[in-house]
Amino acid sequence: MSTTTFHKDTWELYKSLEMSTQLTAGETLAKLGNDHPEIVAMSSDLSKPTRLWDFGKKFPDRFFNFGLAEKNMVTAAAGLASTGKTPFVSTYASFLGVLAAENIKTAVAYPNLNVRLIGTHTGIAMGFYGTSHHATEDISITRAMANMTVVSPADGAALSEMIEESVKTYEGPIYFRISRGREEPVYNHDENKVQNKIGKANVLKEGNDLTIVACGIEVNEALKAAEELSEQGINARVIDMHTIKPMDTEVILKAAEETGAILTVEEHNVQGGLGSAVAEVLMESGIHSKFKRHGFYDEYSLIGKPYHLYKHYKLDGEGIASVAKEFLK
Repeated sequence: MSTTTFHKDTWELYKSLEMSTQLTAGETLAKLGNDHPEIVAMSSDLSKPTRLWDFGKKFPDRFFNFGLAEKNMVTAAAGLASTGKTPFVSTYASFLGVLAAENIKTAVAYPNLNVRLIGTHTGIAMGFYGTSHHATEDISITRAMANMTVVSPADGAALSEMIEESVKTYEGPIYFRISRGREEPVYNHDENKVQNKIGKANVLKEGNDLTIVACGIEVNEALKAAEELSEQGINARVIDMHTIKPMDTEVILKAAEETGAILTVEEHNVQGGLGSAVAEVLMESGIHSKFKRHGFYDEYSLIGKPYHLYKHYKLDGEGIASVAKEFLK
């Protein structure tokens, strides 16, 4: 099992990661800024940890810091979008997808505006900061909003592609759910040179015994789990369901028919998240398949070092493999 994501939580590792999600947003927007003057960026006193300062340094007149006023920031972004701008709003997911939910719904989703919301440090990535900073409800909140697209990229390369797509061709509000920026790359490897397109899932590994459907940081852990399962004679298919809404129903139904068992994995409450979205697809299709949701089982996480929390909740590769084996019994 690789140790990068959960074992070596060090500054040296952080600096070495290519295209982490934490670094990507600001860098990508800075590159797009010259050709797209409509792009503006907005932060709530967290431009350094969210790295929007990379855009702000290059385009200071198009960068706005709102201090600790996340709700006002979202509403202001809606105002800018109504004038033709494309605002990218970023702060911790607990302060964006959860705290500012009412403003997102009323000011952004209801009028269907081109606001891009980037919730960082999702799930339990904040570790010792505790429940107030953990974001394990944001998928269910945002995907229940009409007009809202919900995306959870696996790594920085995927995020960069989807940010660019959102600027050039995609209409309507988008909630990007990204991690703390210390995740291992999934799409920077030669074997995974596939395009990440909003609304189109990626099958990263074929298999016939089981399908593991994951999003965000759990995609790489699902790949590790599949590798461990293969050593025990279980051939698992792995799907990166980076777009939770609108969901790629075709790839889900194909997997259900061909493998007969689907396990969803998410760093989120199983109520209303990725697993619930996949379950809805299966139930409405009438296809009979074994099914299990894995994540937080309607509970708040303990407080502690992220590595220990992921291991405790079986959200690392080894843990996912053990859940899969129990599920298949």
